Amino acid sequence: MPCSPRGQIPTKAAYMPRWRRDKDHDKDPVVSDAAAPTLKRDVGAELEVEVTAATTLEFQIAIAPHPQAQVTESLEYRHNGKVIAAQEIIGAHGSRIHRFNAGEGIVTASYQATIVGRTTPPSVDDIDMSTYLRPSRYAEADKFYGFAATEFGQYADSETLLEKVSSWVGTRLSYVPGSSDPIDGAADTVLAGTGVCRDYAHLVVALLRAVNVPARLVAVYAPGCEPMDFHAVAEAFVDGAWLVVDATCLAPRQSMVRISTGRDAADTPFLDNHKGAINLKNMTVSAVVDGPLPHDSVHELVGLS
Repeated sequence: MPCSPRGQIPTKAAYMPRWRRDKDHDKDPVVSDAAAPTLKRDVGAELEVEVTAATTLEFQIAIAPHPQAQVTESLEYRHNGKVIAAQEIIGAHGSRIHRFNAGEGIVTASYQATIVGRTTPPSVDDIDMSTYLRPSRYAEADKFYGFAATEFGQYADSETLLEKVSSWVGTRLSYVPGSSDPIDGAADTVLAGTGVCRDYAHLVVALLRAVNVPARLVAVYAPGCEPMDFHAVAEAFVDGAWLVVDATCLAPRQSMVRISTGRDAADTPFLDNHKGAINLKNMTVSAVVDGPLPHDSVHELVGLS
């Protein structure tokens, strides 16, 4: 799952990302979007999967289409050293699923992409206004109706609402890798008080849906994210546009790159399999920008671009 490496428990300081540490100490300062040159982002992922019983694999590591941006990419899958031709399935909002059958052995996935410039805002479809208000597997909005109405119902303007929800989640949870299970939902996260990026995003999504704001989860490449991994954020529909909410504050939202979009993490896994058995042996994720990272503030309304 995104942002879920298991291992030692870090100190709080270990999870202040470099772009925030540098800003606080006036080192390598971030620049405003207005002063920044054309944004160039390089992202990629390398995965090694052991197949212990024949299975069907599905990967979502390739970025979604980015209209108007210049994109170059390479993607290769190998099984026991031989190149595999994967079927590409286009899902909701341009999510790209690469699917193939694999027998026992080692499967490797290698993906690199360069994105120059910014893409157009995501489309707004009528069905989204229904789908993303409903409770879902990991974002159980119906469990939060009463609480969310009391806590956030008084905030009429979008900017304040998103800031309050993001701040509430960010201050109530501690970011601890390995602290949650793949089957944990937003209610479990509140009770635990800890989680990783997908847990933060699920809780944000559930709270926003509970106050009648359409919200969904987006898997992204996130330059500046520490620890580097696939990242998950929430996307809320307010004032006629989809805007990013990231209660972890682990990376600037302006440089994030959309991979997949859905109701919750059930729709956006970077790796899934059907029947058989697999073990993820190794994974490396990379995401950088050419030049200083963009400036970000929880007080700003930002869309994925």
